[in-house]
Amino acid sequence: MNKIVLLLVLMIMGSVNGQILEPVKWSTSVNKISDTEYELVATASIDQGWHLYSQTVPDGGPIPTTFAFKGSKDFLKKGNTQEGAGHVIDDPIFEMKIKYFDGTSEFKQRIRVKGTVPFKVNGTVEFMVCDDTRCLPPTEIDLVFDVK
Repeated sequence: MNKIVLLLVLMIMGSVNGQILEPVKWSTSVNKISDTEYELVATASIDQGWHLYSQTVPDGGPIPTTFAFKGSKDFLKKGNTQEGAGHVIDDPIFEMKIKYFDGTSEFKQRIRVKGTVPFKVNGTVEFMVCDDTRCLPPTEIDLVFDVK
């Protein structure tokens, strides 16, 4: 009897783990612009059928994609995080015009180095993704950029 109960519990746990959706994978890279300026690049790889929202969305819309960078004595941020062109559509879920990304999208943040290289820049990205019928709750992911 105990073996049957254990087997049922394991099967239920396996089916729950199998249903966790992570349609966006993030990677980071760094481009050297000059001796004192670098570009931090966060790349979102978005599963087919899903879309990631822009950093600017209308009121009443989805949670926008938001980047935060931990302050450091090693660098200063230059401006705001830039995003690609994306697509602007009449979103059927939110019933408004919204900019979103699908496939692969890059977000770029310039920094000015204040001291010596190498160092790491720690940040987070909060984002929301939807497909044509549902949205997942906002997710926050830690990002690390290796400035060399």
